[in-house]
Amino acid sequence: MHSGWQISRPSSAHAVAVHSVRRLPRHPPKQAVLHTHSSLGTLGTLGEKKTLQARCAATNAKAGGAGGGGGGKEEQQQQGASSSSSSSTPGDNKKKQEAKNDSESSPSEPEEPAAAAAAAAGAEQPKEESTNGNGKGDDDKETAKAKTTKAKRADSAAPSAEAGASEPTPTPDDDVLVEVDNDTNEKYTVVSIRARNRPGLLTAVTTCFRDLGVDVAKAVVDMEQDDVLDQFFVTTDGGSKLTDKTTLDSVSSLLETVLKSPNLLGGPRSAFGMARPYAVNATNDRTSMSEDERHRSDLLYTLMDTYIKNDVLSVQESIVNHVEYTIACSRYHFDDFEAYQATAYSTRDRLIESWNDTQQYFHDQDPKRVYYLSMEFLVGRSLLNALYNLNLKGMYREALEQLGYNLEIIKERERDAALGNGGLGRLASCFLDSMATENLPAWGYGLRYQYGMFRQTIQDGFQRENPDYWLTLGNPWEIERPNVTYPVSFYGHVSAREEDGRQIFVWNPAEQVDAVAYDNPIPGYRTANTINLRLWSAKPSREFDLESFNSGDYVASILEKQNAESISSVLYPDDRTYKGKELRLKQQHFFVSATLQDILRRYTAQHGSLENFSDKVALQLNDTHPTIGIAELMRLLMDVYKWGWTASWEATTKVFSFTNHTVLPEALEQWPVELLQELLPRHMQIIYDINWRFLQELRAKFGNDQAREYRMSIIQEGDEKMVRMAHLALVASHTVNGVAEIHSELIKQTIFEDFYEMYPKKFQNKTNGVTPRRWLAFCNPPLRNLINETLGTDAWISRLDLLEGLKSHADDGEFQSRWVEVKQLAKAKLAAKIKELCGVEVSTDALFDVQVKRIHEYKRQVLNILGIIHRYDQIRNMSEEEKADVVPRVCIIGGKAAPGYELAKRIIKLISAVSQRVNNDPAVGDLLKVVFIPDYNVSLAEVIVPGSELSQHISTAGTEASGTSNMKFAMNGCLIIGTMDGANVEIAEEIGDDNIFIFGALAHEVPKLRTERADLKVDDRFAHVVRLISSGEFGYADFFTPIVDAVQGSDYYLVANDFPAYLRAQDAVDRTYKNSSIWTRMSIMSVAGCGKFSSDRTIRQYATEIWGVEPCERPRPPNAPEGYSVPGGGGGGPSSPNTSNGGGGGGGGGGDVGGAASSRPPRSSKPAKRTSDSPPQKSKSSSSSSSSSSSSKKDGGKPTTSEYHDMM
Repeated sequence: MHSGWQISRPSSAHAVAVHSVRRLPRHPPKQAVLHTHSSLGTLGTLGEKKTLQARCAATNAKAGGAGGGGGGKEEQQQQGASSSSSSSTPGDNKKKQEAKNDSESSPSEPEEPAAAAAAAAGAEQPKEESTNGNGKGDDDKETAKAKTTKAKRADSAAPSAEAGASEPTPTPDDDVLVEVDNDTNEKYTVVSIRARNRPGLLTAVTTCFRDLGVDVAKAVVDMEQDDVLDQFFVTTDGGSKLTDKTTLDSVSSLLETVLKSPNLLGGPRSAFGMARPYAVNATNDRTSMSEDERHRSDLLYTLMDTYIKNDVLSVQESIVNHVEYTIACSRYHFDDFEAYQATAYSTRDRLIESWNDTQQYFHDQDPKRVYYLSMEFLVGRSLLNALYNLNLKGMYREALEQLGYNLEIIKERERDAALGNGGLGRLASCFLDSMATENLPAWGYGLRYQYGMFRQTIQDGFQRENPDYWLTLGNPWEIERPNVTYPVSFYGHVSAREEDGRQIFVWNPAEQVDAVAYDNPIPGYRTANTINLRLWSAKPSREFDLESFNSGDYVASILEKQNAESISSVLYPDDRTYKGKELRLKQQHFFVSATLQDILRRYTAQHGSLENFSDKVALQLNDTHPTIGIAELMRLLMDVYKWGWTASWEATTKVFSFTNHTVLPEALEQWPVELLQELLPRHMQIIYDINWRFLQELRAKFGNDQAREYRMSIIQEGDEKMVRMAHLALVASHTVNGVAEIHSELIKQTIFEDFYEMYPKKFQNKTNGVTPRRWLAFCNPPLRNLINETLGTDAWISRLDLLEGLKSHADDGEFQSRWVEVKQLAKAKLAAKIKELCGVEVSTDALFDVQVKRIHEYKRQVLNILGIIHRYDQIRNMSEEEKADVVPRVCIIGGKAAPGYELAKRIIKLISAVSQRVNNDPAVGDLLKVVFIPDYNVSLAEVIVPGSELSQHISTAGTEASGTSNMKFAMNGCLIIGTMDGANVEIAEEIGDDNIFIFGALAHEVPKLRTERADLKVDDRFAHVVRLISSGEFGYADFFTPIVDAVQGSDYYLVANDFPAYLRAQDAVDRTYKNSSIWTRMSIMSVAGCGKFSSDRTIRQYATEIWGVEPCERPRPPNAPEGYSVPGGGGGGPSSPNTSNGGGGGGGGGGDVGGAASSRPPRSSKPAKRTSDSPPQKSKSSSSSSSSSSSSKKDGGKPTTSEYHDMM
């Protein structure tokens, strides 16, 4: 855990460029009359500012003070500085050109308002207004920071009317009363106001005080119907009462001007936000509050009654505030990494606003919720994704550019979150994005890995695994919740006792660690909703064993800490050893135990008991990793909440559903009974009981069929008894789904055939999808903009089926030319990345042929490299005339091999050896290049996918469950060469067989081909290529022997069988690529046919057909203007990442809302109700006593935390 008093310096060890930022002095000279730009910036429209200028000038003249002249001089100087700062420089021109290359314009300039307000007030209009280059005055920055203390009752916190203070009298709705009282209180000047309540009023008033050099020592905030009755106890900055007549007059006149401004507050374009309803929950009736509670509630509400503003200057102020106050750097000198951190924190502020209000809305509406449990969430980088989803990318780009930074540069300083490895984790992240976008009341749960799986480097062609220190430099996107902590137990023994006439089992653990929550806000697209990804980090129950340390046993003193933290250190620890298996199982139990305790605690805190729990909660198991949660939920319900077996099992089977991601029997997770018995003794008891009851059900349906029982039992008998986790999930889940049509049919015919016969209604298909935001709209802006222009809308970003409209343009020659230009831009970007990472120059005129995915035999990278060797051998033996007809290729391969998967590591070495040979052979030149991109991750994929032209998905038919990278590539106009496996089948159906290169054996043919493999007469080309490897053509002949044996021996994945068909498909690729028109048409048709493969569609199907969960969209503020999109997002109109046409993009410049801060939605007006320190309430049907109610810390009891709100 981090101390709030510490300042981490993660960038101190990095040599980076440092920028200088020119800023105005922190403390402008104090004058009697307001004259600083920051104050004027709070007033909204230009006319209102001019009105206030005139009013202040009149006050100065009337007072005869010298402050007016000084103010005018300083204002001219500041205007000059602002004006000069907006002048164009070579650096500015370069940044503008870069922005243009990204096909995104800067935010639209706001419309110049009329000066009617100033004229009506008799103000003389200034001849010119300083702007910052964005069409906005430098004074548009919101600087209000109220200095308040804990609210108290007016009759105790301040002198009463009987003590000499004059009571403000009622005023009309359109009038205000401001009274400055210097007589009542000996220590303070008391300023009383009465005015119509409007959002931002408190901010406006305290801003006026601050800019007049007046300190607010305390404030009493009260309300009477629609009016505010506020008192402010103020002093000079020296702590004395206000005595200067000029200052007193200025306070009174300035506050009147501010409060009477017709458009300053409450209007849809106000500077302080749209009206925010002051809601009172039915359970928190305001009339039931004490006066103290009401005053406190009023103050808490008015302090933050609007969202953070999102105009350029407000964004800049937010960033610079974080530079100085969060990162503790000088705002005049901070480097690119510090700029990234400050930008991330600034963005997170806006996410937290939305997150808090979304959770409050879910709490108030009390919908059925879904919790997605996954060991992996491969989220990638968060900055641009958040800015796009908040509709703020253009605004932040402009704000940073004016500060001297480039958003495209600083985004590269973000490390990919090392929370996953492959498609499983990326799918989970796409699903969270879609859950938020579809407004589902959902949370994700996972583990906060300290080092991830590993960071891959390639040394002399060999994979080297290094810890991925992704958290070393800090993670600004997460929110540590040290008060949300749960005990998780291991080992020990189980005892039994009688309690109220029934047998109670008590787990007496020998080891206990704490699970600490870290929250990560997940924003939706074009919605006000932001959901949550909660990750658990393991900490020791005792931070440090001081007794052992003092006695000289230094190792023992830190051993507990290390053992605890190792649980969440690494994703998928090597499980070839018993200790490795133990750690993996520990991880899984730690994850699900903390998650279920959290879900149960939050439910009981809101509902008072677990009544209707199974009707209000859905739990999705993403593969078998979280399956131990079935036994853990049973344990919690029976042992902690005192439910009986029948009620507990009924609830468990109603809440759990299971997604299977494999068709390979060896990939189905199993744990030794001996290990489970030792590590989780109570859970092993429960699993035995589940299995016994299941076998009774099996016999009742099928009779005494021992063979069937052996196949289906959760406990696998044999020399070493094993617990089949997939079977446990199948028995306990109400729904089981595959992830592609072919996969869902295969599991019913193969690995789960018996279960399908027993539970046919449990089985469904949910074809995977990917989020079109990250994987097209955000990662490929040129293509996005072309699609927007062609379709005349960007609605396809959340309704991907609209891409079908591109089909009518597929034969348009002009459109094809533009399509090719877009692809060339992406190829150039990829070529630069290859040069950066691999040191290899590649030609963008070549065909970019890509295979990036986890290295595994069934994914058949071996087939790809054998094809490359064949191509290489052909080219080097060609005449110059023959070479002239060759289609140049750049073959790009990437992916990680599991640390314990030796054959996969040898495949990487073979690829590297071939690359070394090919790239240095002058006989080949640019006709063929081979590169292996190290440490493949999400951020690299965002460059590789748009720049690819051919993508290989060539797994043996019937082995790939779905695959999602094929969807990403097809969605970006990359053609697929592949087998009829996984989602390739459905992609071919959707885009047309003539727009994809299909080859190889079909799934139903594979079993027979395997049995006949020994008699296969292999293709001569295959035999020749294999001989080149085994003869040492690429070196390391002995090292590559296992690869050769694998494809020449049993050849389980049928590489030799499919090799001739693979070469024919590659020949078809070459022929087609030579005809640019045909290739481009196929590319367009590929994109046009991808509507089915949006994760939005997948999640809608899960929600309606499995979870029974309905959208719960947080409403926009009641007086938001038409087109209002994202609270705090600024921009009105449809929020679009494409700002080239003006519109609502850019987060505020061109929309209806502009840069105004949005009002925040209703919350309970009663102070947040805290949960007690007692364990969560049990259901009405449960016993009042608990086996875990002893003073020692037990799982399922209260979190080891101070009080917190139940929605956390």
